[in-house]
Amino acid sequence: MHAPRTTALTFTALLALAACSSGMGTGGKAASPGALKLTSTTPAASGTLDEVTWNLPFGEPTTLDPAKVGDYSPNTVEANLCDPLLRIRPDYSLAPGLATSWSNPDDKTLVLDLRTDVSFWNGHAMTAKDVVASLSRQREAATQSVNTQVLANVSTITATGDHQVTVRFKTPDELFLKYLANGFGAVSEAAYLKKAGTSYGTAKGGLMCTGPFKLSSWKAGDSLTTVRNTAYWDASLRPKVKKLTFLFVTDNSTLTSALLSGQIDGSYEIPSTAAKALSSSDTGTLYYGPSAQTVFVYPTGPKSPLADHRIAQALSLVLDRDALVKNVYDGAAQKLKTFIPSLVWQKSEAADVYAKGYDALPAVPDVDVAKAKTLVDEAAPKQRTISIAMGAGDQQSLQTLTFLQAAAKKIGLKIAIKQLQPTQMSGLFYDPSLRKGLDATMALGYIEIPDPLSYAQMFTSPASPLNWTKYDNPEVTALLARSQASLDPRASAELFTQAQALYAADLPMVPISAPYERMFMNKRISGAPASFAYINMPWAAMLGGTDKAGS
Repeated sequence: MHAPRTTALTFTALLALAACSSGMGTGGKAASPGALKLTSTTPAASGTLDEVTWNLPFGEPTTLDPAKVGDYSPNTVEANLCDPLLRIRPDYSLAPGLATSWSNPDDKTLVLDLRTDVSFWNGHAMTAKDVVASLSRQREAATQSVNTQVLANVSTITATGDHQVTVRFKTPDELFLKYLANGFGAVSEAAYLKKAGTSYGTAKGGLMCTGPFKLSSWKAGDSLTTVRNTAYWDASLRPKVKKLTFLFVTDNSTLTSALLSGQIDGSYEIPSTAAKALSSSDTGTLYYGPSAQTVFVYPTGPKSPLADHRIAQALSLVLDRDALVKNVYDGAAQKLKTFIPSLVWQKSEAADVYAKGYDALPAVPDVDVAKAKTLVDEAAPKQRTISIAMGAGDQQSLQTLTFLQAAAKKIGLKIAIKQLQPTQMSGLFYDPSLRKGLDATMALGYIEIPDPLSYAQMFTSPASPLNWTKYDNPEVTALLARSQASLDPRASAELFTQAQALYAADLPMVPISAPYERMFMNKRISGAPASFAYINMPWAAMLGGTDKAGS
């Protein structure tokens, strides 16, 4: 599962699942939890390069249409092609993008002032009409946007000048502005959108955006090639790499060999088993960065034994997370009190409010078998076997579930691990029929925008298609709704943390860990951000050669 938002389609996009890894498993030293040095950036590149080959470890994208991206592979490519109105920096803070500034004349109005010096790849100037078309098309069913929920509170989007757009809301919405930093806020040429229709973003339909790289070719099943935009409007991010080719190697061993041999120059989302070999390589450097990803076990419906918070709590109490982080993640993860990492809010104007709220949550529990067994006895579930789905070949999830399986046995519960093929696994997130016979799933989720609210709503709102257990705490729902309607960052954060304290106690899911970002680069290149912010920023525009580029 990858990064969740709030629609069924986005569910796939946002909560996609880690579908790789075969077994490498040896070599390198096990890192101790807390021993790794995290960095958001890498040394700046010093020179140009003719070509770089990058891998997409979750496979070939199905589309590059900004309105439809919401998963690892498409986001990794699309973020370098189509500029959004706002940008995310490596530290997860927000910055101007195609919009130079924004203001709220009142609580229900947002005015965006656009850059006047931006052209699409074909040389046509970007205007407010292109922005209106790009945002508005995501309301239309034919677009199949994964962002429809972002427009739920919007009444109109209009061009109020050649380079000004005004958005009016039915109710105030503090999330909307932040969504302008991901695929929802990416701008495509209106005329090209109309001409391409439903094929926009495909190998056949292509794209027309303003980003630092241009889509050059897409060979289905083989590779995707981009070339630099030499007329890119942002002089500070004019690419140093002339040609950037993406491959789709999902096999862990093959990827590791290709990175070690230099056939592939780099990749994000390096599996833990591959990291052990790459960390000791002299071919390149393995970087660890802050991340907005979390791993959790999520019940598939109200009849799941895990929908009873006593069972969820019991499993949480018998899971030795210290051993898990050390042995499964090789130290490249941390324990979390809830399912939202601090990277998401640490650059907020209300960071201290969020931090205080997180600190006030109960500590991650130590292993307590006796208490866990008591909870199971009290719950007296009708079934003692819990079937948990995971992606076939995902070694990290298999190891995690094996940990949980051994622990659950101590309290009279049996974990049956169901390995599903990638299409079946990703499909179950939006197709209820594919969840039949399953009690839970192992999920890897991520949060795209610097705000925890959207992610929390996804799993706690009775209206969310991702709320499979029908979890319903009216106080949580009301607090999160008020948080979204507040344009005062501190007031919004206060309301969120009140809701967080309630749903964290209810335990609608079992948080497992928060893995760090792992990224490898050949020594001939540098400059790419090392944090998970890469997922929505033009990271490849920072790539370039080093003094070892010729070696």
